Amino acid sequence: NNTNYPPADGILALRETVSQILKERYELDYSTTEILIAGGSRPLIYSTFVALVDPGDKVVFPAPSWNNNHYCHLTSAIGVAVETLPENNFMPTAAQLKPHLKGATLLALCSPLNPTGTMFKREQLEEICDAVLEENASRNADEKPLYIMYDQIYSLLTFGKEHFNPVTLRPELRDYVVFIDGISKCLAATGVRVGWGFGPASIISKMKAITGHVGAWSPKAEQVAVAAYFKNTPLVDGFLGDFKTRIRQSLDTLYSGFMELKAQGFKVDAVEPMGAIYLTLKIDYIGKTTPEGDLLKDSADVNFYLIRTAQVALVPFSAFGNEGNMPWFRASVGGCSHQDIVDMLPRIKAALEGLK
Repeated sequence: NNTNYPPADGILALRETVSQILKERYELDYSTTEILIAGGSRPLIYSTFVALVDPGDKVVFPAPSWNNNHYCHLTSAIGVAVETLPENNFMPTAAQLKPHLKGATLLALCSPLNPTGTMFKREQLEEICDAVLEENASRNADEKPLYIMYDQIYSLLTFGKEHFNPVTLRPELRDYVVFIDGISKCLAATGVRVGWGFGPASIISKMKAITGHVGAWSPKAEQVAVAAYFKNTPLVDGFLGDFKTRIRQSLDTLYSGFMELKAQGFKVDAVEPMGAIYLTLKIDYIGKTTPEGDLLKDSADVNFYLIRTAQVALVPFSAFGNEGNMPWFRASVGGCSHQDIVDMLPRIKAALEGLK
């Protein structure tokens, strides 16, 4: 009896479980009518855009970030990518965002951030929240407010850093924030499509209609299983503890390896891992020539050279909204073992030594 259609907003047992998760792990109070279950986070992000953004509306997001430019395209929004800086761990600041908020409908944020694995500090997010409140206070009653979409899908995968969210920091933003979350990353279960969004009931209701009409439900059997699993807090915490230890070991090894290469004079750098399954790497070899005489014209060329020569695949930040001449890359440790990382570091060194 768990193979038929689920309710459009998700089975009640799972929404009750999510409500309890939010209370216990985030000190957030959302009822079951303010929670929507879907087949992972992507339908929730899409339905947030469709529910809030009209064609021609302005959407502000940091670059690098995951797929916001594509969701702008799908909704005919005007996307404003705000390029972030390595000195801020590629997290956006209020000073960078504020000039673009006038007239915007949506500010898309994520922490821990895909692709960087970095996180907001309390002060950073507080300043952004205050900028949103200030912008909304300046608008007339007939103007749309500025909303925040806050993607925290990696929030249970942090390494000694505290996760912050807009509503806890500024409760008066509650009516203007839609959260994106789920199990795919924290439980290493990307093929188990269970995500949840939560926010104001009026917006969640519209999102429910959208996901229902496109058939983006999470499979009912998976919802039943997740509801039961998360009720066993010791089991969940035990898994998370072990998983985070192994992810942290892999990220730290890769980070240390690149910092050692930097100390040896290679034109590389890395940002200390904070959360998620990603490490931000700088490989500043655009313009160099391969042993075969090929010029590496951009970050994609550098990436394909490393694939061919070192059997290492990264993702250039150009895939996340930045220009191709930016020498920064995302490394994901989600699909490889710790030993894989140990073994690949000498291959990366040899590949870089071969460039002229």
